[in-house]
Amino acid sequence: MNNQQKSIVIIDFINEIIDSKGKLAGKGYAAFDAKHGTLDNVKKLQEFGRRNHIPILFVRVGFSSSYVEHPENSPLFGGAKKFGALQLGTSATEFHPKVAPISGETIITKHRVSAFYGTSLELILKNLQVKEVLLAGVATDLAVQAAARDAHDRDFAVTVVSDCCAAANEEDHELSIKTIAKIAKIITLSDLT
Repeated sequence: MNNQQKSIVIIDFINEIIDSKGKLAGKGYAAFDAKHGTLDNVKKLQEFGRRNHIPILFVRVGFSSSYVEHPENSPLFGGAKKFGALQLGTSATEFHPKVAPISGETIITKHRVSAFYGTSLELILKNLQVKEVLLAGVATDLAVQAAARDAHDRDFAVTVVSDCCAAANEEDHELSIKTIAKIAKIITLSDLT
């Protein structure tokens, strides 16, 4: 499959989640990155994509200042409004500087776990004539797994770059990769470069 039929999808590597000063840092994502160098790996993946003219799409979770899109009953997102977390238009929902998009790259905002739910991701992928998505993101067991399932069910070939994903802890990451392997190809960065 040629590179024109692929796209790299980078999910939720935003300051609020992955930066040690983010409001969700206590969940363990920043510590996971510190231990595994996930952001450094994602940066290398982006460099690979740019060198090989593979479109890179950035998907981030966030809510407007009114939190009108906020799911109050969600165990995952329910506290965001109360704590002023994941607010669009603030540095919280900007991509971490190590993996920030460059000029011309597409940023898609989502309001739920999956990168596909209520977003233009599928439309953009189809317009780009993408057949295979390469996923990198945080958290492996939430956003990455949801995107992998949704991409699979939309008939995309799915590849997860496992060392470009982060979770709250090792167990969540490993169990999720094991589950995703039932519907996707699992590789590491070294398999690409």
